[in-house]
Amino acid sequence: MDELKTSVYAVKTTNRQERAVADNIYAAVKDDIDDIAITSVIVPDELKGYILVETYEPLARVEELMERVPSARIVLKGAMSLDEVGHYLTPKPTVTGIDEGTIVELISGPFKGEKAIVKRVDSAKEEITVELYESVLPIPITVRGDNVRIIDHGDD
Repeated sequence: MDELKTSVYAVKTTNRQERAVADNIYAAVKDDIDDIAITSVIVPDELKGYILVETYEPLARVEELMERVPSARIVLKGAMSLDEVGHYLTPKPTVTGIDEGTIVELISGPFKGEKAIVKRVDSAKEEITVELYESVLPIPITVRGDNVRIIDHGDD
């Protein structure tokens, strides 16, 4: 006997409405009298304007559901497997793209709004050590990678 396999469909959404569409899909499936089975909804940050819907249902049933979901535009033809979208399920380290010499702005903490230059990156702890630009004494400050915003990569 064949084991049921799920398919993943990409759904185009209104710009910046990905999270709302996912919530609306949940509400529609929860209250649905048609019993459309949606296994999961993935809202990857790096895939702007799209969400991924995992289901056992055929494309026609997914399209039927999306017609009732506000801000869902179209379901792209062609299903994907979980293996093809698995990289969206793996969290990326917060220090990705930050190297020594990168100029950053601190976006939280007591030095919020200050500009600094990265002196060391600790990928294992997801922390960076920075020195403030306008500081008279170069004091190293260690902050989490998600507490900074990259301004310039400083490779000039």
